[in-house]
Amino acid sequence: MRRGSWKVRILIGLAIVAFALIQRCNNKEENPYTGRVQNINMTADQEIAIGLQSAPEIAQQHGGLYPDQRLQAFVDLVGKKLVDNSIARETPYKYEFHLLADDQTINAFALPGGQIFITYALFSQLNEAQLAGVLGHEIGHVIGRHSAERIADSQFWKTVSMGASVGADAGGIVGSIGQNTLLKNGRGDELESDDLGVLFLLRSGYDPNEMIQVMKILKAAAGPNRVPEFQSTHPVPENRIQKIKESIRKYKGL
Repeated sequence: MRRGSWKVRILIGLAIVAFALIQRCNNKEENPYTGRVQNINMTADQEIAIGLQSAPEIAQQHGGLYPDQRLQAFVDLVGKKLVDNSIARETPYKYEFHLLADDQTINAFALPGGQIFITYALFSQLNEAQLAGVLGHEIGHVIGRHSAERIADSQFWKTVSMGASVGADAGGIVGSIGQNTLLKNGRGDELESDDLGVLFLLRSGYDPNEMIQVMKILKAAAGPNRVPEFQSTHPVPENRIQKIKESIRKYKGL
């Protein structure tokens, strides 16, 4: 490769990286519900649209919705109680709670915009307050705009990686940095959602200590071969329990 051509590639690569950095700075905004400054590149309406579009496929992957409408109504009731008694009611999101038929996978998760899911495998092990803890945690993910933040981060690192690849063969290094950053932020998201979940439980009249019992259920479900925390996007249950206890002390003192 000629020297001049090499310099041009370096300049183009640097320009792409600079564009990504400028765009990231311009996308910074403060979350009005958590006070945290985040990198977000979509509106609440776009989050809602993504969640609604993805919900049917997500449900299908878990065997569809649980057929017992009485249990679904109970999940709706608990979810609505949490929303009505928390800052969730002030947000533009449309909260819908789905009980999935999956009786093998212990899981719960939230899509951007307010679509929240819990598998029957997890639901069947919970009392009402523990169910509220799980749903409150997932509402926290929605309010925290964690999915939107991950999407923006992913797009940022994709652009930076492209710029590095144009300038030199360094895409693999940049990709590794991006992955580590996403993993770290993922753990922070879980802890933020736990903290919000404690607040939502207190505001709704539930015992927040039931969230600790949920962590013990998740720990037992993971078994002895649990992935070490530094390799996982989730903090280990022991660390989450400690943070939950801190949140309980903090909010009970208000």
